[in-house]
Amino acid sequence: MEIKNKTVLITGGSAGIGLEATKQFLENGATVIITGRNQEKLDAVKKRFPNVIVIKSDAAKAEDAISLYNQVKALGGIDILYNNAGVGVMPSNLGVANDQHVEGASYEMNINYLGVIRLNNLFLDMLQSRKESAIINTTSVLSYVPSLLEATYSATKTALAFYTKSLREHLRIVNSPVKVFELLPPAVETELVAHRKIKKMSTEKLIKGLIAGLKKDQYTIRMGYTSTFYFLNRLFPKLAFALVNPKKAEQYLK
Repeated sequence: MEIKNKTVLITGGSAGIGLEATKQFLENGATVIITGRNQEKLDAVKKRFPNVIVIKSDAAKAEDAISLYNQVKALGGIDILYNNAGVGVMPSNLGVANDQHVEGASYEMNINYLGVIRLNNLFLDMLQSRKESAIINTTSVLSYVPSLLEATYSATKTALAFYTKSLREHLRIVNSPVKVFELLPPAVETELVAHRKIKKMSTEKLIKGLIAGLKKDQYTIRMGYTSTFYFLNRLFPKLAFALVNPKKAEQYLK
C-alpha cells in the first residue's frame, strides 16, 4: 500500500502510540488528522507538528463520532482510518464481587470494541470511494492469551480481532478496495502498562513495523514476541497462559 499523499485519521493521536504514528505517517508523506479527548494535548501536538489537523473527539461518545465524520468529510475525507484509541482499567481481582467490574468492562468495551465499529460504519462508504484505502485496527498479544490482571481488556481485544478478520473477509467478497490491517503489539512503553514490570517495545519500533507492514500489504502485523505467543498458544496453550500470568496468588491479588 502506498502511504505518500494519503490522508490518515488517527484516533487517540495525542499521546503514546498515536503520537508516534502521527510523526511517522508525516515523515512518510501523509496528511494526518488526529483526535483526542484532551484539548491541551491536542494543542501540544499541533505546536510540535503544525501540519497536523487536530479534532477534539471522545471515542466513547456516539455523538462525537458523528461530528468527527462530518468534520472530516468537510476537509475532503480520508484514505486510511487508524483505530488507535484504546483504554485499560486498572487491574482488579475478579474473584471478589465488585460493581466496578461492570463499570470498567462497559468502559473498555465501549471504546476498545464498539467505538471501532461505530467509526468503521461511519467511514466505510467514504473509504470505499477511494482507489486505495485502509482500516487499521489495533488488537493485542492478549487477544491470543488472556491476562488475569486485564481480563476485560483481553476480551475486548479478542472481540476486535475476530471482528477485524470477519470485516476483511466480507470486504474481499464484495471486491471492496478497502484493505483491513490488524496490528498486534506486545506490551508497549505507554501509560497503559506503566505499572507493569515486563519487557516493553518502544512506540518508535512498533510504528516502524506498522508502516513496513502497510507498505507490504501484510494484513496481520505481529510485532515483537506476539509472533512467538501466536504459535506457542496453538501448540502449548497452558505454557503460553503461564508465561503471561502471575504464578503466585499474592501477585494476582495486588
